[in-house]
Amino acid sequence: MHSVLASHSHLRHVATSGRSGQHIAARPTPLRCCTSLSGTRRALTGSRASRHAHTVVRAVAQLVQDRADTKELAIYSVDPQLANHRDHLDYRWGQFTSVKENIEKAVGSLDEFSKGYEYLGFTRKGNKTIYREWAPGAKAAALIGDFNNWEPAWMNRDEWGVWSIELDDGPDGSPAIPHNSRVKIRLQSFHDWWVDRVPAWIKYATVPEGEMGAKYNGVYWDPPRGERHLWRNRRPRKPRALRIYEAHVGMSGEDERVSTYVEFRDNVLPRIKAQGYTAIQLMAIQEHAYYASFGYHVTNPFAVSSRSGTPEDLKSLVDAAHGMGIAVLLDVVHSHISSNADDGLAGFDLGQSQDMNYFRGGEAGYHKLWDSRCLNYSHWEVQRYLLSNLRYWIEEFQFDGFRFDGVTSMLYHHHGIDVGFSGAYHEYFGPQADVEAAVYLMMANEMVHKVLPDAITIAEDVSGMPGLCRPVTEGGLGFDYRLNMAIPDTWIRLLKHVRDEHWEMMEIVNALCNRRYTEKTVAYAESHDQALVGDKTIAMWLFDAEMYTNMSTLNEATPVIDRGMSLHKMIRTITMALGGEAWLNFMGNEFGHPEWLDFPREGNGWSHQHCR
Repeated sequence: MHSVLASHSHLRHVATSGRSGQHIAARPTPLRCCTSLSGTRRALTGSRASRHAHTVVRAVAQLVQDRADTKELAIYSVDPQLANHRDHLDYRWGQFTSVKENIEKAVGSLDEFSKGYEYLGFTRKGNKTIYREWAPGAKAAALIGDFNNWEPAWMNRDEWGVWSIELDDGPDGSPAIPHNSRVKIRLQSFHDWWVDRVPAWIKYATVPEGEMGAKYNGVYWDPPRGERHLWRNRRPRKPRALRIYEAHVGMSGEDERVSTYVEFRDNVLPRIKAQGYTAIQLMAIQEHAYYASFGYHVTNPFAVSSRSGTPEDLKSLVDAAHGMGIAVLLDVVHSHISSNADDGLAGFDLGQSQDMNYFRGGEAGYHKLWDSRCLNYSHWEVQRYLLSNLRYWIEEFQFDGFRFDGVTSMLYHHHGIDVGFSGAYHEYFGPQADVEAAVYLMMANEMVHKVLPDAITIAEDVSGMPGLCRPVTEGGLGFDYRLNMAIPDTWIRLLKHVRDEHWEMMEIVNALCNRRYTEKTVAYAESHDQALVGDKTIAMWLFDAEMYTNMSTLNEATPVIDRGMSLHKMIRTITMALGGEAWLNFMGNEFGHPEWLDFPREGNGWSHQHCR
C-alpha cells in the first residue's frame, strides 16, 4: 500500500491560494490583539464587532423568514449569489425531499430508519441470538466462529438480500454465542468462490497478538450485566465557547507503545480540563486495520479500535469527560472505506453490480489518491448503514457530535484531486458536484440534530462550499461548523518562505477573517496534518535543532528561542481572536510537541519513537 498519510494529507492541500473561495461577505471590525488567550476572550466580549455580528445575524434571520413565507429556499436570502445556481440547488433539495419521503413511507421516519443496528448485525430477542447481514452478492452464507468450532451454521436469505439465522440459548440459559468470542460470516459468490468476512455491523474486532500479517476476527460483544459500563454522568450542555482538543488516544502516552482508553481517561483528561478546553475530538476510534492510516482507512465503522481497549473502556473515557463538563466529538469517516477486503466492509463486494453493493461501480467506486472504496450514497441499505452508524455512536457511547472527515472528497466527483478552488460559485455547483453525497450529508445532519438537539457537527472541507453550514431547512447541508483549513497553510507558508520583517499584517488579518459571515468556522494554527512526516509542527519550524539544546530555563535564551517562544504564543493568540467562532488544538501542540508524527512502519523499524 502506498503512503496513506501522504495521500490523505495531499487532498487537504490541493487548494492553495484557491481557498479564497471562503470570501467575506462583511468584514468584522478589527480588534486589538491581546497578549494572552484569556485577554483575547475579554477583548472580544462586548466588542463592537460582536454587537455588529448580532445585528447581521438578526437581519439574516428576518430575510430567511421572509423567504420561507414565499416557499422558496431560504438560502437564497442568506446568499443572493446562490440564486444564479437555482437549478442545481432546487434539484438537490428535490432529491433530498424525495429520498426522505420514501424513507418515511417505508419505515415511518428518518429517526426510525437510523436504528438499523437494532435489527441488523447481532441482536438479542427473548432467548435467541439473531444475526442478520445484507449481502446480496452472495448465493450462500453461513455463520462461523468459536461457538460452533468454525463449522458452518447456514443462513436464510430474504427477497432483499438479507441473510439471517436464529440461535436458541443453551439448556442452562446461556447465549448460543458466548460474549467476547470470535465470529465471521462465510460467503459464496455467484462465481462459486468462498470467502470468510468480518460481519459488517460488528461492534468489536481483534487481531491475534504476535502474528505478523494476521487477519482481524469479528468479536461478539455482549458483556454480562455486571461487566457493562454504568453511566454516571449526564451529557454537558453545548459549549457556548467551543474550544476543541484534538487527540489520538494511541499516541497520548510517554511510553513507546499504543496507549489505552483508560490511560487517556486517567492521565490526559485532567490536563485537558485544566487547560480550559470545552470539547475533545477523538481520532482513530473506528476500527482500522492499518495503524499508520491515522484512523482514516476505516475497516469496521461500528467497531471500537481494539488497540486501545474494549468498548466498555471507551465508554468510561466518555463518561469521565462528561463528568468534567467536556463534550466528546468523534472523528467519523464516511467519505470512503478501506479497500482491505479481508478485514473490513470492502469484503462484501463480491463482484455484484452497484445496485446490490455498498460501493459504487467502476472508477466511481475507487478513490485513486487514497487507494480506498467510495460508498454508494444513493442506495437504501448504505444510507441506513451510515445513518445508523452515527446514531449508534450517539446512543451507545454518548458522543456529543462528529467531525466529518474528507467532506471535500464527498461533495465533488473529482474528490478535490488536483483542483484549486478560486471562490467562483460555478466551481461548487454543476455536474462536478456529487448530489447523492450531499443528500446523504443533509439527512445525516438532520437526523443527528433531531436525535441530539445539542449535537455539534463539523465539516472538514477545503473548498469553502456556500451553504455548508446553513440549516437543512434552508437548503444548506446542515453542519454547525467548518474547519478553516486555510489558516494553518498561511502560517506554515510564512514560516517557511517569508522573513519576519516582511510579514504583512493586513495579509494575515485577511487570511484569518476570510470566511462567510453567516457560517461558523473552527480556527486553528495547526492540527495533525501539519505534524505528519514530510512536514513539521510550528514549534519545529521556529526552534528547529535548538529545541533539543537550548530550551532549558537554567541557561539564557538564544535569539532563536526568544523569537520562537514569542511567535508560538502570538500566532495562537491572533488566530484564536480573529480566525473563527471556535478553536482547535492538536494534542501536544500547545507546548511544542510533537516535532513530527511517524507511525510504526517497516521503514522506521516499527518504532513508536515519534508516535507518542
